[in-house]
Amino acid sequence: MADSNIHSIAEILAAHPCFAGLDPAITDLLGGCAGNVHFADGRYLFKAEEPADTFYLLRGGDVALELRMPGRGRLTVQTLHPGQVVGASWILPPYRWRFDARAVGDVRATGIDAACLRGKCDDDPSMGYQVMQRFLPIVAERLQTTRLRLIDLYAPPAEVGNAL
Repeated sequence: MADSNIHSIAEILAAHPCFAGLDPAITDLLGGCAGNVHFADGRYLFKAEEPADTFYLLRGGDVALELRMPGRGRLTVQTLHPGQVVGASWILPPYRWRFDARAVGDVRATGIDAACLRGKCDDDPSMGYQVMQRFLPIVAERLQTTRLRLIDLYAPPAEVGNAL
């Protein structure tokens, strides 16, 4: 996702697929909750069970969503790429991460303070509804990806084809 001509946080938000097409007044409001961040290769953006206080719009690099599997170590459930959102648990109580998120290579992202955004959504239910519409497909896609990955991992080979 090229962003060399984008200067303000609101413009970065408006150009990201998650928020593209939103009213500029909304991306301006969202910009007050956001800032650019960098994560070095191997660094964790967050870990499962920690407070879901910031989510990320991925602008460069990849992020592995991982589950800790007892007796098996870490399982990469999904790898996210530029243009995708890292973290959707911020939108659902109890606001705790469900996965670990680890940088694969250097990562550039725009971090959004989740408490700030939830407050703005509470203050403006119309904006909240628009944000929710953008995040529900992300939540549904993550659930489906995790389900398929776990079926692939645990189901006997004869049952995997039937489950899909």
